[in-house]
Amino acid sequence: MAMTDTRRRVKLYALNADRQWDDRGTGHVSSSYVDRLKGISLLVRAESDGSLLLESKIQPDTAYQKQQDTLIVWSEGDNFDLALSFQEKAGCDEIWEKICQVQGKDPSVDITQDLVEESEDERYDDMSDAALPVELPPCELSRLEEIDELISSCLTSPIRKEKLAIAIESETYIKKLLNLFHICEDLENTEGLHHLYEIFKNIFLLNKNALFDVMFSDDTIFDVVGCLEYDPSSPTPKQHRQYLKQMARFREVIPITNTELLTKIHQTYRVQYIQDVVLPTPSVFEENMLSTLSSFIFFNKVEIVNLIQEDAKFLNELFAQLTDESTPDEKRRDLVLFLKEFCNFSQNLQPNGKESFYKTLSTLGILPALEITLAMDDPQTKTASIDILTHIVEFSPSVVREYTLQQTNSTDEEQMLMNIVIEQMICDNDPELGGAVQLMGILRILLDPENMLASANKTEKTDFLNYFYKHSIHVLIAPLLANTAEEEPSKEDYQTVQLLGLILELLSFCVEHHTYHVKNCILNKDLLRRILVLMKSKHTFLVLCALRFMRKIIALKDEFYNRYIIRGNLFAPVIDAFLRNNGRYNLLDSAILEMFEFIKLEDIKSLCTHVVENFGKVLDGVEYVKTFKALRLRYDQHQNKLKDRSLDSRYRRDQRQLEEEEEMWFNEDDDFDDGEAVMPASNDLLGKKQVEADLDSIGKIIDKKTDNSPKMLNNTNKSGMLNNNLTSNSAVNPPPSPGGDVKATMYKKALVDYEGDSDEEEEEEEEEEEDGEVLTPSPKRARLT
Repeated sequence: MAMTDTRRRVKLYALNADRQWDDRGTGHVSSSYVDRLKGISLLVRAESDGSLLLESKIQPDTAYQKQQDTLIVWSEGDNFDLALSFQEKAGCDEIWEKICQVQGKDPSVDITQDLVEESEDERYDDMSDAALPVELPPCELSRLEEIDELISSCLTSPIRKEKLAIAIESETYIKKLLNLFHICEDLENTEGLHHLYEIFKNIFLLNKNALFDVMFSDDTIFDVVGCLEYDPSSPTPKQHRQYLKQMARFREVIPITNTELLTKIHQTYRVQYIQDVVLPTPSVFEENMLSTLSSFIFFNKVEIVNLIQEDAKFLNELFAQLTDESTPDEKRRDLVLFLKEFCNFSQNLQPNGKESFYKTLSTLGILPALEITLAMDDPQTKTASIDILTHIVEFSPSVVREYTLQQTNSTDEEQMLMNIVIEQMICDNDPELGGAVQLMGILRILLDPENMLASANKTEKTDFLNYFYKHSIHVLIAPLLANTAEEEPSKEDYQTVQLLGLILELLSFCVEHHTYHVKNCILNKDLLRRILVLMKSKHTFLVLCALRFMRKIIALKDEFYNRYIIRGNLFAPVIDAFLRNNGRYNLLDSAILEMFEFIKLEDIKSLCTHVVENFGKVLDGVEYVKTFKALRLRYDQHQNKLKDRSLDSRYRRDQRQLEEEEEMWFNEDDDFDDGEAVMPASNDLLGKKQVEADLDSIGKIIDKKTDNSPKMLNNTNKSGMLNNNLTSNSAVNPPPSPGGDVKATMYKKALVDYEGDSDEEEEEEEEEEEDGEVLTPSPKRARLT
């Protein structure tokens, strides 16, 4: 029974819309009569749970193909191709005999039916002609032109292609053609060689696995490649054979004892070379013509990955040498290049196959090994290591995050994987920074909260961001701080500027996707001021990077950030750059105008007031857009509202209350500077009519929002914002009304960042205390009239 198990063990594949094979599961195949389908059917039961993966009746007219001794491929209805990949040839032969028996065919054939595919044009073909077998001319030098013309004439009709493939296979025509190739080469018969090039190029386009099996065997593949060296459009022959035999030496980094694996690796490399280099790029109309060649390579790669994974001795030896200090650099480079190929091949695996593949690598210690190889001086080793890390991070960022978190207590900061990645990004000496760009992509995936949410480990997001901002952010921003210590950037060479651009791109991503962590960093390190020094760079793209960073901050509409910008007068470098640009119609001009347009449209009052009061005189002269006029209009409307409110309270309140109101409205900035939010003295002093008037002026919408927002209300109560010290005279002092709530909430809203995630609120409060920002107003005693 055990023997039957492996003999009949199969993987079921289905071809998807992108012409890629999807793994539908592993199981055991059998053939038996199924009542419901009224016929002998192929059944595949899943190895894992015995469920039915496939139940397919062997139809009398379906064309089944046997490929590579262990594959059976067929189409189930229109556009639905299936494949059974057998573990053993014997099992494949058994099922093949059954299929042939049902269809009344001789099992020696590799295809059970002539494929008939009718296109619109073929309906009008002379069908009797198409149904005739293709007669191949005798394989002689004098007939090469005729053979060439016959083969290319068959490519336009699927039926003729099928007949031609059968003729070429049954007459062992490929071997005969290759004999002619040797003769032509010996005689230096260029015309004959040109014909052979066309003949073999078109045999590839027949898309037949049976022909590939012949062409790619060890004893013929080099001759086939030889024929394809004589491209008529090229003045001199190509040197493909020489490259494959001499340049592409197969270096066994660790001896491979499995001969099947060795043969597969050699064959796959050569066939991939034929597809990528030797064959001309297929035109749009020929794209699907080489789908069988792609499938041939695909199945070979899957088999290679599986064979290597099963060889535990081989992989253990590989990783032992990779991490051994005494391994010579050249040897280590070969080991890393092998691993990179291994990872590239794994891209053909299905998700569950990939899962176990990366688990194997992880168990063997791929990440500690990469810490060594990433930091090596050899460019090839470094590049290959970056490629491997990219594969791992793209498939499972959580595995890498988990590993880095484990390093917290046991590893020096400069030895941590995250910091090695950042260090390599910063030290990339390639003029185009190819490696740095790739490493920045890796960091971005690791820092993206979007792919942290699905993790089973709920604390991954908090833990990893805490880790990054504690141990790594300072390494990332070091080049930025070093370059902006003075009033102008200290280094302006191309490489430095490109690197700073990458760092800014990553920091902008952090501003957008992380909340209090990055805010802490910006406020504590005065980072925005330093970044805005780059507004003086002579490289416009870097100026735009700095501006984009500020724009991401302003987009958050966070009053902490706004107050930081106002206090530091951080619009000054932007206005300077705007004035230096002097109205030139370019990207910089548009980007700066868009920023002010955003402040106007979103009605960010604190920034609007600051810009108009500090830069109004300069900006009023800008006539070619309406942005600044509109900004001043907003400012004026805001000021008028404040005046109206102030006048209104003169009529309605006594002098003492008036003083308190003025203190609140006009000294708002001063109070903020002390880190204290000032509340209007006490809500309970307002009369009922006043509350209604206030409600009207604030707007009913805000009122409504506040009532429905549990987040706001909870925070309001927690901070003790409402003054509930009611005096006994309830007629004069009604309970706090919605009006009081609204005003309190508005102030609270202006001072606290609510934009972050709910699970971060507690930590935000801690952070805000650390910053020395006092959020709750100092309790003032209610004054009695």
